[in-house]
Amino acid sequence: MSTTPLRRVVYQVASSLDGFIATEDGGYDWIPMDPDIDFTALVARFDTLVMGRLTYDVMLRHEGGVSEGGVYGKPTIVFSRTLDPAAHPNVTVTAEDPAAVVARLKREPGGDIWLFGGGALFRQLADAHLVDVVEIAVIPVLLGSGIPLMPRGNRMKLALRASQLYSGTGTVLLTYDVVPAANTPG
Repeated sequence: MSTTPLRRVVYQVASSLDGFIATEDGGYDWIPMDPDIDFTALVARFDTLVMGRLTYDVMLRHEGGVSEGGVYGKPTIVFSRTLDPAAHPNVTVTAEDPAAVVARLKREPGGDIWLFGGGALFRQLADAHLVDVVEIAVIPVLLGSGIPLMPRGNRMKLALRASQLYSGTGTVLLTYDVVPAANTPG
């Protein structure tokens, strides 16, 4: 009897050196467009995106909207208790518990799931032991304040799998596997 491996949830995010993923107002103009980073290949690794409402709002403001098929043409789930799903036909808006939705997604056939943002959703899914990989593109800038990589809460142990320096911008991509706690599934 063969079993299908669970899909992985990957928190792939850019962070300032002092641990912020965006400015106070959600801005990310401090993230350089590094020509050595193959963004098309990065997006191709995932077949589903999940994000919180605040991240989705930033996408709408700064990217000018979402195309048919979702963010970057991928099925996208936006967790929100306030958005009207009918007003956002190119994504799936749900008020369901994110942990329950993502646990269900992980059991379905498919590729990796991109936890696109933000920090609060990362915290919630990490606390539910649903995040498998953390990939942080550390940008050489100190913001001083902003939206944190992860809000306060439980510790999360990580094991470094890979690192890559993009010398043109000084960005360092760090890839970590999440080390499950002794009393958690998986």
